[in-house]
Amino acid sequence: MEHEVSARQAAELAARASFGRLLSWLAWQWRDISAAEDALSAALLKALERWPVDGVPDAPDAWLLTVAKRELLQAARHDNMRFNPAVTILLAADEAATEGVQIPDNRLKLMFICAHPAIEERVRIALMLQTVLGLQVAEIAPAMLLSPTALAQRLVRAKQKIRNVGLRFEEPEAADLPQRMHYVLEAIYGAFGMAVDALEGAESRITDLRAEALYLCSVIRALMPNSAEAAGLMALMLFVQARAAAHGGPHDFIPLSKQDVNLWDRDAILRADQILWEASLLREPGPFQLEAAVQSAHCHRMFLGSTPWNAIVQLYTAINQHFPTEGSRVAGAVALAEAGQLEQGLEQLEKMDTALTCNFQPWWVAYAHLLGMAGRIREAKLAYDTALGLTSQPSLRAHLEAKRDALK
Repeated sequence: MEHEVSARQAAELAARASFGRLLSWLAWQWRDISAAEDALSAALLKALERWPVDGVPDAPDAWLLTVAKRELLQAARHDNMRFNPAVTILLAADEAATEGVQIPDNRLKLMFICAHPAIEERVRIALMLQTVLGLQVAEIAPAMLLSPTALAQRLVRAKQKIRNVGLRFEEPEAADLPQRMHYVLEAIYGAFGMAVDALEGAESRITDLRAEALYLCSVIRALMPNSAEAAGLMALMLFVQARAAAHGGPHDFIPLSKQDVNLWDRDAILRADQILWEASLLREPGPFQLEAAVQSAHCHRMFLGSTPWNAIVQLYTAINQHFPTEGSRVAGAVALAEAGQLEQGLEQLEKMDTALTCNFQPWWVAYAHLLGMAGRIREAKLAYDTALGLTSQPSLRAHLEAKRDALK
């Protein structure tokens, strides 16, 4: 029984840690994302069946890749596709599960394919998050302000278009990189943000996603060393990562303003500041650099002893003027309130589109906080109740309940 449990855990770990990397390789070889997904999912099911009986293979990734390739080839034989170029490419690879086989990392290539202009703009980031980084539709949908059903339908259509239109599965031309870069960086940051906000009990997944995001960003920086926004994203993630130890344990959420700065990684903050400074020298301002500047201001509480809210207000004003998002508008409203402009902050929140904010948990948290600051206790408690209904993370729920119950 213990052997069976450990084998199942090994299969689940392989799915969590390697799905995106293996899928990217298969999709790149096969030229069909949906078929590659189906084949890899079948391989994972077979792992759950066979590993408890046969034992965990020495090279789990190679085992999964071999089984997935066989699934694709079997489907090709069934569909009389044996002379399809994708079949020839896949047959050229060794079908044996060689120990220690190195899986080529095609994730960034596939991400640039997902950012192709022929793909609907509003689904590009979600397509990357699901296909390349292995996130589930239910995890992605809230961040996209969509229902899981609506997002799933868009993703299916996007994958069908990649197959039907015959988008070229080859390394993008250098001229194509800049126009697609924003979507790739957004997807990387989306994965990093979801790792930060992941549910308790998923510590290894949090580590995996953060490491994946940082690694992919470092590859992009090596590929495009003069990209100010790639540097800005790296600085942004490093600022957030530097505060990870003070974020609280599995059952104790600690908001940024209450974190013990002695637990912050001073060297990481200084490194992020240096990267941000180097990005600024390129004179190509963008949203990631501005967001990184906001995080730099927060981190300098370690050195200044207080948070420079007026400077943060100015940064969010620039972000919301040139690169607005629902999240940046909410954060900017909170900054206004913390800087002594409470009514302006409330006004900014109340002007936002209710069709988008009605299920946007950060909006309700911010609105409850500002209503509490304004002494509108009954309204604040109702807003906290709504925020709690949209919150699944236990430690964050406990934090919000405590804030609601402390209102007098």
